[in-house]
Amino acid sequence: MARDADFYAHGRPENPRLPEDRPRGGGPKGPPPVHSTAWKVMAVAIAIIVIILAGILLFP
Repeated sequence: MARDADFYAHGRPENPRLPEDRPRGGGPKGPPPVHSTAWKVMAVAIAIIVIILAGILLFP
């Protein structure tokens, strides 16, 4: 009966250890990403509210 090591050794390269494509521990630490999309959406919403309020105040 074949052992697991013999079964999985078939067809493996001479040096089966490959460098990790996504190393654990993360890469270089930098500043956290800025979510500018949320700020843009809030700015547009506030601008619309201000325009509506200005329209109500100027044209009663």
